[in-house]
Amino acid sequence: MSIAVGAVLNIKMPKVYKTSALIMVQRPKVPSQYIRNIMSTDLEDRIRTITQQVTSWTNLEKVIQRFNLYASPENNMFMEDKIEDLRKRIAVNVSKASRQEANSFEIVFTGKEPRQIAEIANALASYFIEENLKIREDQVISTSEFLTDELATIRQRLAEKEETLKLYRKKYMGGLPEQLETNLRILERIQQQIINNQENLREAKNRKILIQQQIAEARELKKQFVESMKTEKIEKSGDSPLDQMKSELSALQARYTEKHPNVIRLKEKIAELEAKEKEIKPEEKIRSEDVKEIINATETEKKLLEQLRELDIQIKDFENEAANLRSEMNRYQTRVEETPKREQELMVLKRDYDNIRETYNSLLTRKLEAELAVNMEKKQKGEQFRVLDPAKTPKKPFKPDIRRIFLMSIGLGLALGFGLAYFRETLDTSFRAPNEIENLLQIPVLASIPFTFNAIELRRKKRKKVISMLFLLFTIAILGVLTVVSIKGIESTMRFIYKIWSRLL
Repeated sequence: MSIAVGAVLNIKMPKVYKTSALIMVQRPKVPSQYIRNIMSTDLEDRIRTITQQVTSWTNLEKVIQRFNLYASPENNMFMEDKIEDLRKRIAVNVSKASRQEANSFEIVFTGKEPRQIAEIANALASYFIEENLKIREDQVISTSEFLTDELATIRQRLAEKEETLKLYRKKYMGGLPEQLETNLRILERIQQQIINNQENLREAKNRKILIQQQIAEARELKKQFVESMKTEKIEKSGDSPLDQMKSELSALQARYTEKHPNVIRLKEKIAELEAKEKEIKPEEKIRSEDVKEIINATETEKKLLEQLRELDIQIKDFENEAANLRSEMNRYQTRVEETPKREQELMVLKRDYDNIRETYNSLLTRKLEAELAVNMEKKQKGEQFRVLDPAKTPKKPFKPDIRRIFLMSIGLGLALGFGLAYFRETLDTSFRAPNEIENLLQIPVLASIPFTFNAIELRRKKRKKVISMLFLLFTIAILGVLTVVSIKGIESTMRFIYKIWSRLL
């Protein structure tokens, strides 16, 4: 009876079928050493994200409308209940190789209509593939746009740093660290020029002193000639201008050398006067020599004054040159002294510039990689999902589990049989053997009268045996059918029974 109940349950319980679509994760067709993967999430996280999107309210509502699910009157439910029930019937199982990332996953769908659940499972697989392509393309495009914006920002900062560095170099041109050697050489040259300037200035001042002395001597000489001309009569015994000049020559020779200009000039004048004294009269001789000496003294004074003015100009030039050289030396000295400070400031500017430039180059490389990744995704050369095994129409129901019900029916039948036998044995107080009386009453049995069946009772007993045998055969047949159904499935079993029945007919 329990087996019959199990058979009825197998027949009456609603059949639930299960099918699955196997999706393989196809690696990028372009090797990773040529194009670096810029996907920020790993595959399992992406599958979980796609699962949430596929099982979202909006998408499941589209599935319900597309396949006309829950249209029967017994499925008159709220949309929330329909969505929740449909979501429970979807499962995603990720499989991976040992110590590797996921390489495939399975979309499992259950339902009562075998053909319909296969179509829905394949539709869900298509949703997964489309969502994966969309997510990858959106992510690489978003990454490329983000890198483009960041690159523009960094490029502007880099241009600002370049301009700051340029203005700094322009402002402190000549005092930069790389110009230190040049500044030291220029400073050394200026110091040598200052030394030469000081020597030239000292020589010019010495020449000025000498010319001033010569001017004073010329003026003194002219004064002497003028005073001598004021004398109306020169006594013969008196000294002549020639004698005076000779006396003056002696005085000059005592003070200066023979090469002194005044000494040479007086010698020339003395020679001229001696030559003229031989030609002119004594009175005329005295008068013409005095006039000539005055004129010569005046010309000499003019020349000396001209030389003195030129020397004053030279001395002024030397003094101005010395001031300029000192100012220039101070300027270069300041540059040399401030070189460590400039070096530190320039190092800070260059460090900021180098850091920003390094960031810019890194972003530029990533931007190019992102553009390649975008092109690769648009051409579908990147990582893709491909249906390896599409969902097929199931032949065998997933629920109820016929094998399990069959085993439970057998177990329940055995338990029920043993229980009834034990219960009957417990309630039956009759004695069926002499030893039962002897054991219970502790008295010997003298004789026993056997039970005698009449003809009607014998036929009834025989009929019971036949019915028991038929019931046993029916039970064995049911067990066989359930065994075949649990192994082969209902449809295969029905085809097998129909085939045998056709042959018998």
